[in-house]
Amino acid sequence: MSNLTSPAAVRALLSKYGVRPKKRLGQNFLVNPGVLEKIVAAANLTAADTVVEIGPGIGTLTGRLAEAAGKVVAVEVDPALVALLKETLSRFPNLYLVEGDALKADFNALVAAAGGAFPYKVVANLPYYITTPLLTRLLTGNFRVALLVVMVQKEVALRLVARPGTKEYGAISVLVRFMAEPELVAVVSRGSFFPAPEVDSAVVRLTVRPSAPVTIPDEELFFRVVRAAFAQRRKTLTNALAGSGLGLGRDAWPEVLARAGIDPTRRGETLSLEEFAAVTRSLAAERKE
Repeated sequence: MSNLTSPAAVRALLSKYGVRPKKRLGQNFLVNPGVLEKIVAAANLTAADTVVEIGPGIGTLTGRLAEAAGKVVAVEVDPALVALLKETLSRFPNLYLVEGDALKADFNALVAAAGGAFPYKVVANLPYYITTPLLTRLLTGNFRVALLVVMVQKEVALRLVARPGTKEYGAISVLVRFMAEPELVAVVSRGSFFPAPEVDSAVVRLTVRPSAPVTIPDEELFFRVVRAAFAQRRKTLTNALAGSGLGLGRDAWPEVLARAGIDPTRRGETLSLEEFAAVTRSLAAERKE
């Protein structure tokens, strides 16, 4: 396979196989070798590792992953690219290529079918249009993932790593921090892709936590509280939670929040992970009374 870290090489390969990048599938192929190496380095791969790659595209990253890891399971939704990848990456016996939708795939089953090792790592240049639902699925879907290294839209990356009190901090920030330890690896300019997207990207590393970092009585209730707190950002916690359908009237919320040690006039975007957990515990106790 020729060097695919130049627009000219990518253009030639796509032309050879009669493939046109599909905007609706977010097909922007990485052509910056420096960024490629940062992604691989962030995954800290060894021959003992199995990697799931989502959206391998034309295989630029896939080839490097196959060189560094013991097994690579690559899931591609576009049949035209699957046909291309079968030829361009045929020299890698440790590559298990699957045509499928990452929003529906059973990654545990695919790794098992490939003879891969558990837990596994996920490395991907994620299509922008499925980033949030896919990350949510990977983190909450009982998949045996130890580490994720993902390229996402820069704006989304900043939300994934955001701290309380910042404008980027939201429900996805809390979800990610509950499930993993997030870290911004690198910001990537739009010129690092062919064709170039309209926005810049960033690489984020998420180290999955072996257990919950806070004590909560009910994970589903915890996330309902978090989503409600951010649903109407300009409202105080009392007003946001009172209209959330969590089963308490407006008059009960100030006491629930006070029992959790939270000022009822605060807004959701100022609460830390532990404070959301305290609200959830207080709410659960109130509902039992």
